[in-house]
Amino acid sequence: MDLKLKDVATLLQVSQKTIYRWINEGKIPFYRINHQYRFKTNDLQRWSLGSKYSFQLEDASSDIMEQPVSLLSSLQKGGIFYNISGSSVTEILQQSVEMINLPPNVDANILLHKLKDREAMASTAIGDGIAFPHPRTPLVENITDETVSLCFLNKPINFNAIDDKPVGVIFIILSADQTRHLRLLAKLSYFCRQPEFIKLLKQQALREDLYNYLQS
Repeated sequence: MDLKLKDVATLLQVSQKTIYRWINEGKIPFYRINHQYRFKTNDLQRWSLGSKYSFQLEDASSDIMEQPVSLLSSLQKGGIFYNISGSSVTEILQQSVEMINLPPNVDANILLHKLKDREAMASTAIGDGIAFPHPRTPLVENITDETVSLCFLNKPINFNAIDDKPVGVIFIILSADQTRHLRLLAKLSYFCRQPEFIKLLKQQALREDLYNYLQS
């Protein structure tokens, strides 16, 4: 499978600017078609073995690939939480991990370490005061254990967002594999572009109102 630059940036959870820099520095395998950059999944998988980035597009079984991704179900399992306090990204992540509903066999300390490690690579803030913290590699094996946890912060903090806006809302995403992560991320990103949903987030709406919106 051949991928475009924007697809690779999404899969590796880095900015397109970072991919361009890696290309210029010869740090990532690529080729060109009509002056456009392209990437082979096999080359990227081999490259990832010697790097700190995970690339597992083809590792998922066909059964997993065919199962639908439900944002509502994942959020109901992960939970919605309020009054998360902290003056730094680390403190926010720590308190959030202590409060959210963790899937079976997911250790809170390991999850916190993975979330901090991911933020050290590049901010997961998407803009407009929202961030999507997640581990680089899956911590759950079964799709029934996938969760999304919504945490409202007491006070917005600096997440090094692209738009420089402090973050007051975080969604912690735990997926079974990279492909399902992208599907779940796409659904979440879609809702976070809807004015009604953004309004609910800014109001720190009740759980029932948020669930009802996603169900409608």
